[in-house]
Amino acid sequence: MAKTRKYRGSRTHGRGYKKGRGAGLRGGRGRGGSKKHKHMMDFGKHGFTHHSADERKLVKFINVGDLSKLGKKGKEINLKEYGFDKLLGKGNIDEPLTIRVSKASSKAKEKIEKVGGSLILD
Repeated sequence: MAKTRKYRGSRTHGRGYKKGRGAGLRGGRGRGGSKKHKHMMDFGKHGFTHHSADERKLVKFINVGDLSKLGKKGKEINLKEYGFDKLLGKGNIDEPLTIRVSKASSKAKEKIEKVGGSLILD
């Protein structure tokens, strides 16, 4: 409303000669002209793709320092029975243990063998 009031009596309202009429500069209104000259329009899918948890393989891991929290003070610990897939090397271990697990990091293997324990990868 303010723009119209500003240009009252100026004939072209600041849009120049003929060029500001209708939707001419925009190539038509909406999808007008899409069969003739608006070939660059893309009507495909856009944005992010959400993958559910079922599609991703979630790996459950435990650190070397948390092995004492399992409560088992025996010589052998099978981490598969506790639901863990991987053993990581954060923390310290103080007693020699035999640990069965699917995967382990090189740091975890180094720390277990340093105290005299062994790591069995299944």
